Amino acid sequence: MSKGRIMVVDDESILRMDLKEMLSEAGYEIAAEANTGELAIEMAALHQPDLILMDVKMPKMNGIKASRIIEKSFNIPVLLLTAYSQTEDVEDAKKAGIVGYLVKPVTEQQLIPAVEIALAQSQKVKRLLKDMRKLEEKIEERKLIEKAKGIIMETHHLNEESAYQKLRSYCMNHRIVMKQLAQYIITHQSFDFSVKISS
Repeated sequence: MSKGRIMVVDDESILRMDLKEMLSEAGYEIAAEANTGELAIEMAALHQPDLILMDVKMPKMNGIKASRIIEKSFNIPVLLLTAYSQTEDVEDAKKAGIVGYLVKPVTEQQLIPAVEIALAQSQKVKRLLKDMRKLEEKIEERKLIEKAKGIIMETHHLNEESAYQKLRSYCMNHRIVMKQLAQYIITHQSFDFSVKISS
């Protein structure tokens, strides 16, 4: 079973071959490869790898610029490879949302742990983003229910607790979710509890 799908981007075919070999031997699947920044963006969109190994110095579009576009467009983590350890490259890499930085020549002892850490960090970020989205959805749902409850309190002359219980009972009896009922009430600005709305 594959430990992850990785795309390799380097303008030197021998280096790409070496990297692919090291990754394959370590149990990773090679999702795609590219030799330019432009092609890397196309391949990232097409194959959606779990991680991209990207060389910094490439003709036309460099790896940092390509990484910035990939991270922004597809949210795919990038591990940069470079023959240089210049400070400006490191600063640019930070701004591009790079998850790691390796100076060439890269050995298997350096590559595999860096890949494992990059993938683990990426999964952690994805989980956090998923949790944040769920929380935002819950907050939005709560707002809808509160608004619908306010309408019911006003139109049926009920207190807060009674209005909520009426909404809850209706949902349980008609097997619909509270959010759906809340949206219906907000749209119509009132509600007749004897009417059945479709789920």
